[in-house]
Amino acid sequence: MAAAASGADKTKKKVVTPKDFPAGRPYSAGIQVGDTLYVSGQTGNDPKAQKVPDNFEDEVHQCLKNVGDILKAGGMDYADVVAVQVYLTDMDLFQRMNAVYTQVFQEPRPTRTTVGVGKLAGAGAHIEITVTARR
Repeated sequence: MAAAASGADKTKKKVVTPKDFPAGRPYSAGIQVGDTLYVSGQTGNDPKAQKVPDNFEDEVHQCLKNVGDILKAGGMDYADVVAVQVYLTDMDLFQRMNAVYTQVFQEPRPTRTTVGVGKLAGAGAHIEITVTARR
């Protein structure tokens, strides 16, 4: 019986929400299933100021901070991230994004896909990042 209960715990979904995450969103900031945390796409919007920074590097830092806050709320950190998806509205920003990204994600870095998109949700957003982390 204990084996069945522990198996059920590994498939149970737990909503993970950091303290400053805006309420009333039609999605969860993160969902934890067993040892895996799925982090929803985060932009560089500052949750307190409700604004995307004017400087792109600051936007990337804020985007990664938002991801980090969700990881922390789930008891994880950047070292636990195994996969990253980056969405950029302008692929000419790729190298500038990488300059900030490589400060946050150390070796061995997670797998990553970077895609150019026409537009992102949220006024003024140039980047969105979603991650999967595992303990």
